[in-house]
Amino acid sequence: MKKLSLLAAATLLSACQSTTPSGKASLDGEVFYLQRIALPPSATLSVSLQDVSLADAPAVVLDEQKGPIKGQVPLPFHLSYDPAQVKPGHRYSVSARIEVNGELMFITTENHAVQLDGKDPQPLKIRVDAAR
Repeated sequence: MKKLSLLAAATLLSACQSTTPSGKASLDGEVFYLQRIALPPSATLSVSLQDVSLADAPAVVLDEQKGPIKGQVPLPFHLSYDPAQVKPGHRYSVSARIEVNGELMFITTENHAVQLDGKDPQPLKIRVDAAR
């Protein structure tokens, strides 16, 4: 019985390590591309964490970071989410896009799955590919 209590306590403590004091958990990472070109000053980055469980329905966005790009690749991002929103058996993914003056320049073309169990390797490395 004592071992069971210790195991339960250890499990609770490890779960607490992936959340912030506000109860939010986070994913940090970098967006990059392989082309050897610089981004113009008007470029914007959008990175989102989505529930992609339903194939015939739009993805549910848990968090999104949008804004102008400062500097060049790799581009850092930070996404926060409420662990209470994470549902067992659901699939979650991170996607990114870079736009210039409203036109798509780069976008993720591969699935970047995350488990949201506190064990995802960070920083995440999200590659985007040219849209044209």
